[in-house]
Amino acid sequence: MLRAQLFCGFNEWNTCHGVPLRQQQDTICVFYSTSRPIRNQWRRRSVDRSGGIDYPRQRKKTIASLSPTGGTMAYDLLIKNGTVVDGSGLPGYRGDVGVSSGKIVEIGRANGTAKQVIDADGLTVAPGIIDNHTHYDAQVIWDPLCTYSCYHGVTTVVIGNCSLALAPAHKEDQANLAGVLSHVEAIPLEAINAGVKWTWETIPQYMDTLDQRLGMNVATLIGHSAVRRYVMGEPSQERQATPEEIAKMKAIVREGIEAGAIGLSFERNPRHFDWDGKLAPSNLATDEEIVEIAGVLDEVGRGVIQCGGDRKLGTKVAMSTRCPVFYGNITQAAIAPDRWRNQLDGTVELMRQGHRAYQFVMPRPGDLRYTLKTAQHFDAMKTWKNVMLLPLEARMAAFRDPETRAKLHFEAVETPVNPNFAGDFTRRWDLQFVFKPALAKNQHLVGKSIAQIAKEQNKDVLDAFLELALEEKLETEFERREVNSDEAAMKALLTSPYTVIGQSDGGAHVVFRTDYSYSTYLLSHWVREKQIMPLEQAISKLTFIPANLFGIYDRGLLRPGMAADIMIFDPKTIAPLEPGEAHDLPGGAKRRKQLAKGIEYTVVNGQTLIEKGEHTGAFPGRVARSARPA
Repeated sequence: MLRAQLFCGFNEWNTCHGVPLRQQQDTICVFYSTSRPIRNQWRRRSVDRSGGIDYPRQRKKTIASLSPTGGTMAYDLLIKNGTVVDGSGLPGYRGDVGVSSGKIVEIGRANGTAKQVIDADGLTVAPGIIDNHTHYDAQVIWDPLCTYSCYHGVTTVVIGNCSLALAPAHKEDQANLAGVLSHVEAIPLEAINAGVKWTWETIPQYMDTLDQRLGMNVATLIGHSAVRRYVMGEPSQERQATPEEIAKMKAIVREGIEAGAIGLSFERNPRHFDWDGKLAPSNLATDEEIVEIAGVLDEVGRGVIQCGGDRKLGTKVAMSTRCPVFYGNITQAAIAPDRWRNQLDGTVELMRQGHRAYQFVMPRPGDLRYTLKTAQHFDAMKTWKNVMLLPLEARMAAFRDPETRAKLHFEAVETPVNPNFAGDFTRRWDLQFVFKPALAKNQHLVGKSIAQIAKEQNKDVLDAFLELALEEKLETEFERREVNSDEAAMKALLTSPYTVIGQSDGGAHVVFRTDYSYSTYLLSHWVREKQIMPLEQAISKLTFIPANLFGIYDRGLLRPGMAADIMIFDPKTIAPLEPGEAHDLPGGAKRRKQLAKGIEYTVVNGQTLIEKGEHTGAFPGRVARSARPA
């Protein structure tokens, strides 16, 4: 009875989320409980594709005999004596993991020799983390480790989000694609120009380029803005597409999906524009264009859609397709403290109607750090947007100009915030803090809010803000503390079965964000310290759930036949370290750097990538290509 209940619970989750249990093989793994509460067994049984499962008669079977040979084996890697948290959400158990040829071949009690043996006594052995929303599209070309995600247990990243990508690309459009990615995602343009050698034109060629040298696995979405630019050229940022142009875009998308891209991304966001202030191409598309292109995934029978910015558009796409659609992220925000409840209710209702609609939730607080060289959160205000697009000397002159400053004050202080626009500036100067002054004489301001400084100096808040920044030539680092600060709200969002943890934006906003550490933050702050969910549930939310929803069916679980992407960590110490600064981008450009502690080993495709915080020199990653459902 227990056997059937355990299996049915696993099956019901997949049925609810519209995901077949196993889509690349004709077998599935059924979890059996033994009389011993700690050790359990996986047994592989055939699946009757007409809908039934061939349950065998229960018989005694030792864990050691799970080896395909029925005896001992010679492994490439043997992980001994760890607590196996396999990604399913079921309780962890003490056991071993045997790996050969990049695959897990044995779970439980493994007997045999190995080229490498890891003693995981006192450690947790879990699947590698799948970071489902990153912007490593350019960085992965010069940095196949995708630092610094690799130091936080991540073994697979998803790129091509927010409609942005570097393929397909005509030679004459390469600078435009780089410029849009640079401005929207706050990646230094000089780093992209220095680090990216354009050796591809099509999406399949780009994927083949990545496959030549990767540290971790990379799955790619097809960026609608890139496809639109490829078909339409400069008019892609000026007008609607014709039926003939839409047909060409659909053909490119089909080619990309058939080559292994895992899906599509769209974005309608007025804050997404290039260095000339022109909107990213996806912003110019009609609903009809987007829905028609999204329909290609239904035609080929696989794929996932990320649709950002406009929730109404995302909802429409979700209601028009059978694919999983990620149509936004839910945050608890100072701009509208209770809005998250309505957003979560909307997702629940879409699911109840039979649509596979999901929203991300980020476990980290939104302590975003910025300077007036790089800030983007003022871009929703017209004058601020125009000033922030100016070269630095002209920008500082504009900040000093009384007439311009009056307009800036009107927009950022006097005008009420629009709570219905997620990208609007909050006007909460009490939540803007000085994090790192550039001058020694201003160090006493560290940790003070702009509102507090203005009061102490008997100044207007905007004057206090701009005069400090100008005195330090716009080098002052400020910190926003506006998002995900309410513990009760975050507990509800993180534990909800209707949200997906992620959207780190790894590779983006490199000067002021380190959200790629979301996995270690979740496991340390929310699991170990706040205890809002069991470790097993947290691991499942970081591994199995994104793997299934994004169609990466051979990862996210520790079981025989699955790819050996594994994180071995100490649950008592795992945590992100304090952020620092590095000048390691091409051309010496600066970015924020955050490493982690407590992760002993990160294994990718059976090879150790990171050992005790250091890269081993291996590059075992590959492009994780989509698979047609069986």
